[in-house]
Parts: sequence; C-alpha cells; structure tokens
Amino acid sequence: MFSFFKKSGGDEAAQKNAQQNAQAPEPASEAPASSWFGRLKAGLSRTRQQLGALGDPISGLFSRRKIDEELLEELETTLLMADCGVEATTALLTELRRRWKTDKLESGEQLQEALAEALHNLLAPLQAPLVVSGHKPFIIMLAGVNGAGKTTSIGKLARHFQSQGKSVLLAAGDTFRAAAREQLMEWGRRNDVTVIAQESGDPAAVAFDAIAAAKARSIDIVLIDTAGRLPTQLNLMEEIAKVRRVIQKAEPSGPHEVLLVLDANIGQNALAQLKAFDAAIGVTGLVITKLDGTAKGGVIAAIARTHPKPLRYIGVGEGIEDLQAFEAREFVHALFGQAN
Repeated sequence: MFSFFKKSGGDEAAQKNAQQNAQAPEPASEAPASSWFGRLKAGLSRTRQQLGALGDPISGLFSRRKIDEELLEELETTLLMADCGVEATTALLTELRRRWKTDKLESGEQLQEALAEALHNLLAPLQAPLVVSGHKPFIIMLAGVNGAGKTTSIGKLARHFQSQGKSVLLAAGDTFRAAAREQLMEWGRRNDVTVIAQESGDPAAVAFDAIAAAKARSIDIVLIDTAGRLPTQLNLMEEIAKVRRVIQKAEPSGPHEVLLVLDANIGQNALAQLKAFDAAIGVTGLVITKLDGTAKGGVIAAIARTHPKPLRYIGVGEGIEDLQAFEAREFVHALFGQAN
C-alpha cells in the first residue's frame, strides 16, 4: 500500500512532533561556517596542498623560480596523484609545454596561471546548469552507489528547487537499502514536501505512482530515488534500467534528467561507475559530492577528458546549502586558493 507523507499532515502527535522539529535548532552541520566559495575552497584544500599552489601555506612546485623539464615531470606526477587521470594529465602537460615554449614562461607563478587557464578550458564544457522548464512535472531520476550521498542530495535538491518557487514531490524508490525510505521521509518533513513510498516492493511501482500523483497535484518537480548498487551487480543494474522504462510508460517524455551521484573520494572509480551507469540508464548529468577536504578534486578533470557529462551540482558538506551549481571558473579559483 502506498503512503503519502507530508510535514503539515498527520494526527495530533505527528503535528506536535513537527512543531518540535520546527522549533529545534538545526544540526551544527547545517550552519554554514562561511560563504559557499569559502567552503568550496576549504573542501579542495587537499588537492591544493598537493599542488603546492601559490598562497597556500605549504611551499610546493609553484614556489620555484625556474621552469624546467624536471619541474614539469613533478607536476605530472602530482596531477596523477590528485586523481586527474592519465588522459587529462597528459593533455594538461602538453598544453603547459606548449605555453612554456611559445609564451616563454619563466616563473612558477606564470606556470600556475597557465595551468589554471588550461584546467578551466578543460572543465568549462561541463558547466551546464540544469533547466527544469518545458515539462510539468519535470521528472528527475537519481542513481548512484550506496554511500555516494544520493538520498542526501535529493533532500538538498528539493530545497534548491523550492527556493526557485517550484513545488516538489519525492519518490522513495530505494527499497533495497535499510532505512533509505525513512531517510528520504525525514528530508520530506524538513522541506515540507510530499514523499511517495512503499513499505517494501517494486521500486518501479513507486516511481509510477509518484508520477501519477504529481500529475494529479500539478507538481513541478519529481525527484525519484533509486536503490544504490555497484556497476558489477548486473541484476540490480537491470532493475534500475526497469525503473527508467516504467518512468517512460508513466510519462513518455520522461525521465527528463538522469542524474548520477558520485563520491569525489573514490577517485578513478568514479569513471568506471559513470561508464557503467551511462550504459544502463543513459546518464544526462552528474552530482559530485563530498568535496569536503578529504577528496581529490582532480577526478572532475578526468571525467571532463574521458567521459564528459554535464556537471550539474557539486557538494562540499552535509549542510542544506552545501550543494550548488557547478561553475568552472569558481572551481579553479577555489582549487588554487585565488579570490573569486
């Protein structure tokens, strides 16, 4: 049996709990310690330290006065360690060598500026904000392995779209992971958003029912959670492909966006996940999470070079505002510790 959960609905006890939740202070992680750019800059500190970027407290490659082949080879190793991948690293070093010769670069500062420009040019094609006009409801299907931050990202996206004046409905299609439904329901309560869920059963049926409910209620955005799975679990990958087919039956034009959520901490494994999910469900956009100080931001360069997909959003923490649209220039500035 399908249930409809909404923060403003329910019996007297539920209303009392909702009031208590509304009056209770937000968790510490919800409070932004600084601006978005400041949090992004802090989140990329590990990669910046590896590069030894100018302005960073750790003296590194760019502090040298002279550019030579030894320096470029060390930079190549550093980029590989930052998860840029072989192809992206090779492309960046080829461009730097060209600039070194043609522009007669001499100092580490000039080399850093050339690298920042080359990296921006590599990442710029990924900058493509998600446009949710043209369909009502606009159906967004989200996929990703367990632990990538998929369900949390759905809650943040719900708040993001609400801030744009959109009505949102959530579908708890992750019937595989324990507590996934309850986690999404909590996000629904916090955002005052309806959640369509089943106690157990077919996730495709949850998606179908959610779309029907959204049409009946004239909802703008439907966010459909799916069970996390590894690309090697072929039976589960087929299940998520089935969810996509059922969405198309419920709304022939949908899904209008298929977002893959990737954990920035997994490095080059993100590429393997992207390729596998893209083959199964046709990924149209990415969400990269956990750029929170431990991740290596270079994986975005690897994606841009080998399997480019629009990078719709990046996340730097657990706070509700810690998921924002990706901007290539802003990302590069944060990576090198520059002012935005």
